[in-house]
Amino acid sequence: MSEKHKKIYHGLVDGATDGLSGQQLYDYVAKQVPKTSSKKIVRAALLALTDPDVTDKNVLDVIYALAIRHRLDSLGIDTDDEEEAPAKAEPALLKKSRKKLAADVSPAGLIA
Repeated sequence: MSEKHKKIYHGLVDGATDGLSGQQLYDYVAKQVPKTSSKKIVRAALLALTDPDVTDKNVLDVIYALAIRHRLDSLGIDTDDEEEAPAKAEPALLKKSRKKLAADVSPAGLIA
């Protein structure tokens, strides 16, 4: 592991241990290693997740969340608006099944 990756790794673990998370942790690491990138931070985060010496669940959760968020950001996936995403169109077979079920459950279908 290069010296830069070690600095990023230690910055992640130290910042998460101090209670930083999310953007605060990212900014802390960027301050520790000014010429870093999101990709390098994600790689160092994955390294921290595989390190057997890091055993604190909260630290691991924070580092994992940071890695996932920045990985998805690099893919162009917006993680904040998941609830507001438009619903996908129903497949035709599912629409037919729902119509048939509604007809079977209707009062006229129950009487017959």
